[in-house]
Amino acid sequence: MFVFGNALASIATLIGTIAQIYVFVLIGYIIVSWVNADPLNPIVRFIRVASDPLLDRIRRFVPPIAGLDFSVLIAILIVQIGIQGFVVSTLMDWARQLR
Repeated sequence: MFVFGNALASIATLIGTIAQIYVFVLIGYIIVSWVNADPLNPIVRFIRVASDPLLDRIRRFVPPIAGLDFSVLIAILIVQIGIQGFVVSTLMDWARQLR
């Protein structure tokens, strides 16, 4: 069973790494929105394409308040608490039990 435990730990680490990279993409979205970067820049387009699907879903439930868009903050909290705090921790605990 230790092989499955090690594989599960590797998957949890991979999910955690991807979640952390996505948080950096969201931070990049914040910076791009502040500096009003060129929308034709490939990096700016990647950031928008990677972050807009999640942010659009959040914006349906939480509209801008007094002109401030809190969807990015909520997305970061979802990724940090939901993915890294719950999913990755649960998978790592399960992997430890299987070793």
